[in-house]
Amino acid sequence: MSKIVQFVGLVFALQGISGAIDRVAVQPFFGALLNFFNRVIIPRVDLLTGYELYANLVLAALGVVMVLASGRGLPD
Repeated sequence: MSKIVQFVGLVFALQGISGAIDRVAVQPFFGALLNFFNRVIIPRVDLLTGYELYANLVLAALGVVMVLASGRGLPD
């Protein structure tokens, strides 16, 4: 179970970092693949309008926390 949480955390972190880069500058690599959260989820949530960069940074931080927390959990 911890490997699944680590993988999901890694995906969240990569998507958050990629989305933050895409908000600041043009994303040259993996734009369509890693920007799912940035291009699909954020435009559909009215609460996040104007806070897109912060939402991506929070997603990246959540991913890092998930990866770190899953490594400290109980053994499988």
